[in-house]
Amino acid sequence: MATVDEVTDALRDVIDPELGLDFVELGLIYDVAVDDGTVNVTFSLTSPGCPIGPQVTEQIEEFVSELEGVREVQSTMTFSPPWTPERMSEDAKFALGF
Repeated sequence: MATVDEVTDALRDVIDPELGLDFVELGLIYDVAVDDGTVNVTFSLTSPGCPIGPQVTEQIEEFVSELEGVREVQSTMTFSPPWTPERMSEDAKFALGF
């Protein structure tokens, strides 16, 4: 059975194509829950108008479903609360000049 940490590590492969950084470092992953083979990932985008939503959903499902014991992946996009640069890791802030 996959753990929250394993799912979070898999989500590091989901890259924002404009910024070149992963969704975990950017603070775009809001929640990960694992329940008996079902993984729920709640994520956001840097702005509601960002066109990569469908691509991100596909990547989340692809990378997480490869983990042992994962039977189903459900991803939910949210803008509540809205993403802000303060959610980024220190490494991401440094890389982007914040």
